[in-house]
Amino acid sequence: MRIQTDVLTEAGQSMQVKPGTMKALVFNGDQRISLEDRSIPKAGPSEAVIEITLTTICGTDVHIVKGEYPVKRGLTLGHEAVGRIHELGSGVSGYEVGERVLVGAITPCGQCNYCLGGNLSQCGGTMGGWKLGNTINGVQAQYALIPYAQANLAKIPDELSDEQVILLADIASTGFSASESAQVKLGDSVAIFAEGPIGLCATAGAKLRGAGQIFAVDSNPVRLEQALRMGAHYAINISKQDPIEEILRLTERRGVDVAIEALGRQETFENALRVLRPGGTLSSLGVYSGKLAIPAEPFAAGLGDHKIVTTLCPGGMERMRRLMELVLHHRIDLTPLLTHRFTFDKIVEAYTLFSKQEDGVLKVAIRVC
Repeated sequence: MRIQTDVLTEAGQSMQVKPGTMKALVFNGDQRISLEDRSIPKAGPSEAVIEITLTTICGTDVHIVKGEYPVKRGLTLGHEAVGRIHELGSGVSGYEVGERVLVGAITPCGQCNYCLGGNLSQCGGTMGGWKLGNTINGVQAQYALIPYAQANLAKIPDELSDEQVILLADIASTGFSASESAQVKLGDSVAIFAEGPIGLCATAGAKLRGAGQIFAVDSNPVRLEQALRMGAHYAINISKQDPIEEILRLTERRGVDVAIEALGRQETFENALRVLRPGGTLSSLGVYSGKLAIPAEPFAAGLGDHKIVTTLCPGGMERMRRLMELVLHHRIDLTPLLTHRFTFDKIVEAYTLFSKQEDGVLKVAIRVC
């Protein structure tokens, strides 16, 4: 994801807070964000308050700041967090104050028709599982209120650090889901278009699912090198070669079984479709703004038995627990994706770096406390 728009903010903000208050990163509209004083939230029934220790910035946060995804002004941003339980509301059992937990980016209620039907990310309706930093205050703050805490807090094993698990909250769960939704089978050929943080996790996810050939497509040589380390067999630099022709050549003109779009642009969506074999699956993870069109020719006029699937980050406690098992048993290591680190008082600087994609940034770790 390459975002050119500057992030504007107020300068010279202090981290000193009054008793009962905290600092939170607030979206003020018109590409403006600022650290502001907010009251520390109180836990109601089924809720928990988490003292945030580590958070990150997601590409979706930048879409919000740019005005490409609408949220209300005054909202605290962020949906990726690790922290300690500060307060538990009534009805929440099995947790204790002080325990370290991973908070899922998706916080389903676990009780509505969508959740009971297995669509946790769509809790209550379209994208309803994504509440933090979208419809309610998020986690880029010193404290955060987590709804339906019983279903959405995953205890972190003592053996694992905050940095080892922070990316499981969103990008790993999302990236891995691309191959899960596409039902990648042993030996399948998979092409991943765009090797940003989500695409890199999609690459790792294709390897975990047992894909045979894995093609990584991007224009950034540093990201392509990382993709090779995460399981890709071929790194295709679009600034040097035609990715469609190269993938078709390497698959003997057959095309791939699964193509993953991990950026959210018309061009990458079309390219993913053009390398797909008849009967193959296009697994889309990108956040699209504006109109998305499907060209008739590579889609075989709708008669090629293609499948297009989309996935919002799978959430819930059990999802987080399973992902931590992969880290605990050395199946995945996502810490190389944390290329930059900032303290919370410097989070605005981190947004500027991340939004401009400067200095080879992949993900930034924001240490809150």
